Amino acid sequence: MKKYVCEPCGYEYDPEVGDPENGIAPGTSFDDLPEDWVCPICGMGKEVFVEA
Repeated sequence: MKKYVCEPCGYEYDPEVGDPENGIAPGTSFDDLPEDWVCPICGMGKEVFVEA
């Protein structure tokens, strides 16, 4: 699965790891993240992420 990077802060979303602290299970692809999911570092939305 592809990784995605938050352009403003550099946080990398890795689907293999997910975002367990925010209820996103490992194995969740970026496309399957809820529309209201935000970067756990800076709080920006999915629209600022780019494919790594």
